[in-house]
Amino acid sequence: MSNIVFENVSRVFQRSGSDLLTLDGISLEIHDEEFVAIVGPSGCGKTTCLRMAAGLEFPSSGSVSVAGRQVKRPGPDRAVVFQQFALFPWKTVWENIDFGLRSRGLSSQERRTIIERYVQLMNLTGCESAFPHQLSGGMQQRVAIARAYALDPGVLLMDEPFGALDAQTRVVMQEELVRLARVSPRTVLFITHAVEESVYLADRVVIMTTRPGRVKEIIDVKTVREAHHWDQYTKIEDVMDLESFVHLRTHIWKSLREEHAGRDH
Repeated sequence: MSNIVFENVSRVFQRSGSDLLTLDGISLEIHDEEFVAIVGPSGCGKTTCLRMAAGLEFPSSGSVSVAGRQVKRPGPDRAVVFQQFALFPWKTVWENIDFGLRSRGLSSQERRTIIERYVQLMNLTGCESAFPHQLSGGMQQRVAIARAYALDPGVLLMDEPFGALDAQTRVVMQEELVRLARVSPRTVLFITHAVEESVYLADRVVIMTTRPGRVKEIIDVKTVREAHHWDQYTKIEDVMDLESFVHLRTHIWKSLREEHAGRDH
């Protein structure tokens, strides 16, 4: 079991000598092998939630646990994919994916088998000897995702991983991630500003309030997706045309618009 539990989590930052409450009483469970996306206004604490699950930041009060253990530091059970690709520029695609595996004491043949699997799954075949600067942004992010999956983490933490990509590449990567999530499921916490992306990818979408961030609403996408057979479509544009998709997207947009309107006033 690789669930993530936020239990009454608050986070206070020091800004200009005063306290800034960023998160206020967040309680949320992401179940084993569930894909959860968090959306909300800028500054509501979405990335802070992810960083606490990763062990890169810590609650001011409350607790964050993964697989029943309180998060106190980063660990091999969790892999993080950031918006910036964070590849080693002096290493090839193969060497970037291999980097984390070397620390796990695996034989060269075991590492080769794992790397070959994720090279194939992420459509990187033929690019194994390329360096990051020789790849497009989308290809670099494929490498970053392959590297994360290759470590076989129970939990995958993704902080706007497609935010730096152009629109067409972003769509392709969304389709690739859906395909990979079906073939090799993980517990995923996915941060995004894109409503359509959250509905297309996630089993549930968590809507947060404007700062201080609280859980405003949780949308069950998986039930709708299964009832209306979204998985029979391979292209994102076909799914986005479905009435059931449009309904969820509109609902989330209206909820976020309420938060923006409240902040403006």
